[in-house]
Amino acid sequence: MNPTMLQGFHWYSEGNGELYKQMKKESDHLVELGISAVWFPPAYKSAGGGYSVGYDPYDLFDLGEFDQKGTVHTKYGSKDQYIDCCKTLQDKGISVIADIVLNHKAGGDEKEKFHAIKVDPENRQQNISEPFEIESYTKFTFPGRGEKYSDFKWNFQCFSGVDFAEGQDEGIFQIINDHGDGWEEMVSDEKGNYDYLMYNDIDQRNPFVREELNNWGKWYHDQIHFDGVRLDAVKHQSPEFYKEWLYTLRANTKKNIFAVGEYWAPGELPLLEKYIEATEGSMSLFDSSLHHNFHEASLKGAEYDLRQIFENTLTKNNPLLSVTLVDNHDTQPLQDLEAPVEQWFKPLAYALILLRKDGYPCVFYPDLFGATYTDKDKEGNDQEIFLDKVEKIEELLKARQLFAYGEQRDYFEDANCLGWIREGDGLNKGCAVVLSNKDAYEKSMEIGKQYAGQKFFDFLGWFPDKVTIDENGWGIFPVPAGNVSVWVPE
Repeated sequence: MNPTMLQGFHWYSEGNGELYKQMKKESDHLVELGISAVWFPPAYKSAGGGYSVGYDPYDLFDLGEFDQKGTVHTKYGSKDQYIDCCKTLQDKGISVIADIVLNHKAGGDEKEKFHAIKVDPENRQQNISEPFEIESYTKFTFPGRGEKYSDFKWNFQCFSGVDFAEGQDEGIFQIINDHGDGWEEMVSDEKGNYDYLMYNDIDQRNPFVREELNNWGKWYHDQIHFDGVRLDAVKHQSPEFYKEWLYTLRANTKKNIFAVGEYWAPGELPLLEKYIEATEGSMSLFDSSLHHNFHEASLKGAEYDLRQIFENTLTKNNPLLSVTLVDNHDTQPLQDLEAPVEQWFKPLAYALILLRKDGYPCVFYPDLFGATYTDKDKEGNDQEIFLDKVEKIEELLKARQLFAYGEQRDYFEDANCLGWIREGDGLNKGCAVVLSNKDAYEKSMEIGKQYAGQKFFDFLGWFPDKVTIDENGWGIFPVPAGNVSVWVPE
């Protein structure tokens, strides 16, 4: 079976505890489509309470169990609903991937006074003040949970920086503490040092913090028995920390936990490769470079040379550690990293990640189910967004499970029309795929002599006529203008 991940949410997923109910309800349908893993959003109580998407984590030990931040449930439901949903999926052979946010904490319970240095936001290595005393919400005591599961209390010694100081203008304040001089070391020199991202930045040089986060990882696994983790914002965290955290998690659970990191650097493949090297291949990464190519190709239309679609991508250079995607919750319209792939190109992009041998594809929730939401644009005006389900997405998913096997031969000689074949592997039949970003085309490709005399039909249903494979194993496979066709044996 070809593994396929579903990002089971988006930034504007419905609240009121509906997500876990829906994923449980959809479980049989997901099995039918060949979804083998579901990535869930951050499941712990966040500063935004019942409205939070989850990337402003407050209490990692509260999975919707305690009355904190104005709610017991998270946006997605209760702890019991979460556990029940995960068990339902796992009982049907679908792995659970938990979203792990260990870069920062938000919504502190009490203020503390400590010394800090204000730095230039565009060059965090440049100090713009002398050390001075500030007051900020860096004390986390979790009064709603007490000491159940953990008695660890967070204070300013657990953080390297904050973006709030009582009585001060907005800025980035580097905390002076006992566990390191300056920021933690990153693999890139973007903004001088991009350790600091938002809220209270966790200082993972603090040995007590590392011990707490290691203990929490084992505790979290024991609650829902996740099979994999999606690691948020690794661009802003020490590779050494995650190398240790993943080693400890795998040792403690006695499971080879899958891990994929979010290092978002569109068009900057060397940074992805550098992070993989620094973490010694202990995690995969989302191929943000391939997403960048999809975005560009969808904007340029017929002017884009499709032969370049895999150039400078992790999928080409390190396919075993590449998780491929067409869009995600950060790139969708009205989000900070907005760079959506245009709707017309999405079937082509999904064919490129689902029906080829390289990469581990991740399908985005709105692309499978559709989505509608309203939010403010950069000018502060309300915008209603409609994200349609991708045309033929279910057929493409089924084609991956039924036909995307065996040797792959590429026919990439045309700038506006790509083709490839999968020969099949003896147990599973193969397919011929053709896609165009311009006119209707026909492409001659060799599917293999084992198919001589057989008829192939268009699995997506664009063409009523069939293609007969000649005695040498070749066929002429058509594709509609600006679309994709998948040809499979009868």
